[in-house]
Amino acid sequence: MAKEIAFQMMDTHAGGDVSRIVTGGIDPLPGKTVRAQMEYLRDDADGLRRLLLEEPYGIPEMSVDLIVPATDPQAEWGYIIMEVMGYPIYSGSNTICTATALLEAGLIPKREGVQRFKLEAPAGLVQIEARIKNGVVEAITCEGLPSYIHTHRAKINVPTLGEVTYSVAYSGGFYALVDARELGFSLDKSEEKRLARCAYSIVEAIQASRGFSHYTLGDVGPLPFLHFMGPEEKVAEGFYRSRSATYVHPGVICRSTTGTGTSARMALMQYEGRLNPGDRLETVSLRETGFIGTFTGLGKEEGHAVVENTITGKGYVLARSDIVINCNDPMTRCEGLLPILTSSHPE
Repeated sequence: MAKEIAFQMMDTHAGGDVSRIVTGGIDPLPGKTVRAQMEYLRDDADGLRRLLLEEPYGIPEMSVDLIVPATDPQAEWGYIIMEVMGYPIYSGSNTICTATALLEAGLIPKREGVQRFKLEAPAGLVQIEARIKNGVVEAITCEGLPSYIHTHRAKINVPTLGEVTYSVAYSGGFYALVDARELGFSLDKSEEKRLARCAYSIVEAIQASRGFSHYTLGDVGPLPFLHFMGPEEKVAEGFYRSRSATYVHPGVICRSTTGTGTSARMALMQYEGRLNPGDRLETVSLRETGFIGTFTGLGKEEGHAVVENTITGKGYVLARSDIVINCNDPMTRCEGLLPILTSSHPE
């Protein structure tokens, strides 16, 4: 059996959230769609996700995006998202990073000005708009998933916290939305560890009390996300700004506000009558980075008001590298990894 393995990777970040883009060294995955390939990794070959998000190669705060050939002829490439909580079908920050990496790696040739193309996520086709100036990717705008409010201002008793009021939105995953001030937070970076502990308690309590079902996807598993909402400031007509923090269960406060967190927030603002089509919301993280969400349209699905939206942010390349994995290293787990790697060679 091969003792040492290598594959190619580009590290990127958007808003502070690091996405590790795997660009080579992986065997073709079984499955007729990117969604089916994601399900194969989730169910039968979880080794790559665990390897790159655990010591000694990574930390749980990172994400991994595996580039795969698109199965839909409209898309340039496909990508599979991996996080500490598992395999989300969509992520705004990961999409921004993946699109940036594909352009910077030359897998999609750059064109000056506004460049449009599609990618295939496990959630389906995603429209991308890249703004390129002097050969530099200045910004990526990607479609957010249609988002809606599932639960509005429910209450739950949380050990150590007491009664907590929360809403639940779907925006690519189910999000609990809570008012940061009601829980004693101003959303300063010094609060990061306390925010993580607070969110952990709330999510554990919600998961223990109830589940959530999407109107077409059905049961998508336990609620994995929580979004802390700061006060909203009206910056200009139709343009709002709010400090925010997104939590991923178990235990991670994201560096960015996240694209799906921003989409969930827009869904709540629309539901409460505070956001109209054409309006924009900038969410600002604990590290003063931001994403801008745009409310592009309103639909109706199965009795839900569904907010169509886009997310705009900037991705940065941090490193290009070959990752070398030695399966004799006692800190390295190769189980569930070898079947999908092509670039293995004897030690």
